[in-house]
Amino acid sequence: MEFRAKVDRFFVLLNVLIVLTVAAALYWPLWFGVEAGDFDVYYITAIFLASVGFMVWCGFSVKYVFREDHLYVRGGPFRSRIPYRHIRKVAPTKNIFVGYRLLSSFDAMEIFYDGGLLGSVKISPQDKKKFLAELEKRCPHARIHKDLRNNDPF
Repeated sequence: MEFRAKVDRFFVLLNVLIVLTVAAALYWPLWFGVEAGDFDVYYITAIFLASVGFMVWCGFSVKYVFREDHLYVRGGPFRSRIPYRHIRKVAPTKNIFVGYRLLSSFDAMEIFYDGGLLGSVKISPQDKKKFLAELEKRCPHARIHKDLRNNDPF
């Protein structure tokens, strides 16, 4: 079962701002009279397209896939395989700017697991209820925070 990441308006606007900043930084000399040959323009355009392409790939290709024995989390070149037996806890989080995160929304949750470099990953599935139901089926031992599910707390 596969889940796409939720995308907030803030995330889209932030990406547009970053693209405009990168464009301004790269094309600034050309706009203000620095002599440039065709090769320079092609070189700058290639850098711009590669930068924007990488950013779009990382930000808008985020998905979470339930495989037979692990949760596969992917966004651009960043990938994680989290075995279900290693998942300890799932909790809501608002702190999306720090830590290992593959998300594009403020409506996020953090999965704590053993064996990872940072010990947790922050994600934001579009359909949080279905995602949690599937996770609960595959990880009955994992503690799911009361704010994520309507019954018991930890």
